[in-house]
Amino acid sequence: MTVDERRNTMSNTNIIQNVILENREKLNISGVLDVLSFDDQIVIVETELGLLTVKGENLRINKLSIDTSEVIIEGEINALTYSEKDLDKKSSSLLGKLFK
Repeated sequence: MTVDERRNTMSNTNIIQNVILENREKLNISGVLDVLSFDDQIVIVETELGLLTVKGENLRINKLSIDTSEVIIEGEINALTYSEKDLDKKSSSLLGKLFK
């Protein structure tokens, strides 16, 4: 999917998601469906726009509300990475990425 196709798809669905990072210490995410995995160095959150991986040190989930679709993560935040929701095993392997 190209960037233009992704923009058209996202504009048609009217999904609003906010990611607010304050001083690389507090991350407020809206549009959260589930927290898939977490420890003190990595948090993986399923959002309406895909999987969001948060990497850092001393990470902790300060607030989790599925009712309001909001998560607050605190700690030393080093990286935020989005990936597609529906990844199959073939496309996530090295050969799958090369022949995609």
